[in-house]
Amino acid sequence: MKNYFLLFIGTLLLFATGCVPKRQLIASQSEVSRLQDDSMSMANHISNLQEKIAGLQNDISNLNGQVSNLSRANGEKDSQLSNSQQVLARQQARLQHLQALLDEQKRKSEEIRKKMADALSGFNSSELTVTQKNGKVYVSMQENLLFPSGSAVVNPKGVDALSKLAAVLNLNPDIQIDVEGHTDSVPIKIKFQDNWDLSTARANAIVRVLVYKYNVSPQSVIASGHSEYDPVAPNSTSEGRALNRRTDIILSPKLDELYKLISSE
Repeated sequence: MKNYFLLFIGTLLLFATGCVPKRQLIASQSEVSRLQDDSMSMANHISNLQEKIAGLQNDISNLNGQVSNLSRANGEKDSQLSNSQQVLARQQARLQHLQALLDEQKRKSEEIRKKMADALSGFNSSELTVTQKNGKVYVSMQENLLFPSGSAVVNPKGVDALSKLAAVLNLNPDIQIDVEGHTDSVPIKIKFQDNWDLSTARANAIVRVLVYKYNVSPQSVIASGHSEYDPVAPNSTSEGRALNRRTDIILSPKLDELYKLISSE
């Protein structure tokens, strides 16, 4: 632009003095025209560059926005991951606590089974059995040990067995006691309305001996009758029917803390 201006001024001066030949004047005018074209081309080039710069700046702004969004999203994911890890840690701690309680229940159940087996060792397997199943101890007493046929009055040998059982229960007050009466499928014909009545009466009779005679806590005892509907052997044989005429005393360690943990969120 500066060269163009000087050349233009010089041309004017020469023309004004009339000392420049016509040929030189035409050459000067041509050079001025070329410089004008160059100037315009340069201006267009500058304008294009400015547009490109503006476009690049816009791209940079967009990229910065994307980076900001990604950073925010990563922050949210990091927060979610942290929360998930905390939830997982709480669940793992809860699971470990639950497993510890289950292990403790199993330990206590085995301890109760051994104590009951030792206390009732004077009775043979045709009279009673002591087994452990599903974290509970089952003391299964046959009819021939506890009751005369068709009766709900506990006989002396049955009372003796219950005294030994009660001694263990009173030393372990954290035991839940379920007394379940069972019969065979032969309908009862005297005194009781049906086998439901007989099985329930027998369970209640056992509970009364434990609570009233041997001071077992009544809050720990539940009595129920199952009639013929929970057999352990087929009722088609006399041997099977004899096994089904039984009273199950089911002993479970109290699981208040376990139930509380399971029901908690």
